[in-house]
Amino acid sequence: MEKQYNVAILGATGKVGQELLRTLSERNFPIKNLKLLASSKSKDQNLKFKDELLTVEEVNNNSFKDIDIVLASSGEDIAKLYAKSAVEEGACFIDNSNAFRMDTNVPLVVPEVNGEDLKNHRGIIANPNCSTSQLVPVLKVLDDLAGLTRVIVSTYQSVSGAGKEAMEELSEQVSQWHTKMDITTKILPKQIAFNLIPHIDKFLDNGYTKEEIKVINESRKILHRPDLLITCTAVRVPVFVGHSESVTVDLKQTVSIDEVRDSLARHSLIKVIDDPLKAEYITPLEAAASDPVYVSRIRKDTSSINGFNLWVVSDNLRIGAALNTVKIAEYLIKYNLLNFSLV
Repeated sequence: MEKQYNVAILGATGKVGQELLRTLSERNFPIKNLKLLASSKSKDQNLKFKDELLTVEEVNNNSFKDIDIVLASSGEDIAKLYAKSAVEEGACFIDNSNAFRMDTNVPLVVPEVNGEDLKNHRGIIANPNCSTSQLVPVLKVLDDLAGLTRVIVSTYQSVSGAGKEAMEELSEQVSQWHTKMDITTKILPKQIAFNLIPHIDKFLDNGYTKEEIKVINESRKILHRPDLLITCTAVRVPVFVGHSESVTVDLKQTVSIDEVRDSLARHSLIKVIDDPLKAEYITPLEAAASDPVYVSRIRKDTSSINGFNLWVVSDNLRIGAALNTVKIAEYLIKYNLLNFSLV
């Protein structure tokens, strides 16, 4: 009989938490007991998992006794508050927030790209930013094929990346616009309905946002390429689910467009849909509720000798969050990596 595990979802009532529930069910994750944890304002809610209704418990430092794996999607402050308690109880803490991603002692992992990094974890494992998660499989393929020298990324990120309240704000603003009411903005920095906002997270002194720096630094860490020249512009768009990225790469070696396309198509995470003359390219609406990283619009960059342009799209709640988190847990189980040393 397959071994089963005690699992806790921290932040179970949030958008990613609910996606974690669906993903665990869809993938038949070997669960013995499932505990749902959230803040005091969400306790006692009932959430469905398979055929069961489970009651959400208020998280505290004693919540992780006998837990094997914590899937956390509760924000940076909560992760920092409870990760140590979970790890001290022997649980692997897989975190979706920015709390530990750049910690040198914490592996930052997309299993199909750098799963080997999990072999030396100390209990805490970081899930990358959603934009990074869909980007690095593509960059890894191209780096292995011909060597990356420079990467330029422009992201077009859906409101689900800002949480449930941002999704509700987009709906409300569209309704207000149709009924000719004054449009109110509370969650996002400016009106998002029928608009684009080149502002995700806080601005830094160098003019970049924290979101843009996350993509840069996380990509370097995951690819083991601290020298990689990479820049990013992150934009919030009026789409509910699905992040899109315009990616320009320069390569060391000269390769053909067929070699690029074939190499991408062979990767287990990537699905190439690329025949623009037949309108065969992917949009975030089509990518929503599916698992692959889709790549379209593959073409030679006419301004660069060894450059290519690509269009990369995925469901940010899945590969960018819930699915990748669950795949990390599956990797730990498959390779017997749940046990760890705190030293």
